Amino acid sequence: MIIKKLRLRLTKFRRYWQHYVFQSLAATVALFALMMIINIQEKPVIIASIGATTFIVFTMPGYLTAKPRNVIGGHIIGMLCGFLASAAIMILENPPTIPMAMILSLAVGLSIFAMVVLDMEHPPASGTALGVALHGISVTVTLTILVSILFLSLVHKLFRHRLRDLT
Repeated sequence: MIIKKLRLRLTKFRRYWQHYVFQSLAATVALFALMMIINIQEKPVIIASIGATTFIVFTMPGYLTAKPRNVIGGHIIGMLCGFLASAAIMILENPPTIPMAMILSLAVGLSIFAMVVLDMEHPPASGTALGVALHGISVTVTLTILVSILFLSLVHKLFRHRLRDLT
């Protein structure tokens, strides 16, 4: 069974290897350009979810989760849920481990709930909720997220005719 699946993957790779190479390089260049625009040293927790979004946009461009509506909407939802959690953490002034873990978990759970209800599912955006909750509310975090999601959505839109689903 495993060998059969591996053969199928290799056959698909041989047939579409140009897409695999192009899309991997395009993702690398897009993320590099994005990192040159934003200051990643200040926001390593936030950029991790953007890396996951880059994967989805470039390897699964036809999937619902890669659509600009979901990328932008999902990350905005995640950001807002993270801001709520961050505000709760600030109000409690460095809560002990259990309440802190509950607040962070609620940020992720609330982001999942809101994305599903609003039909803007984008899994990496729950990572944004967690990252924002940990990092705190700031203009730089907000701008980093907004610039990142708008940039990746624009790249997706511009290159959609060149991208194919690789999964």
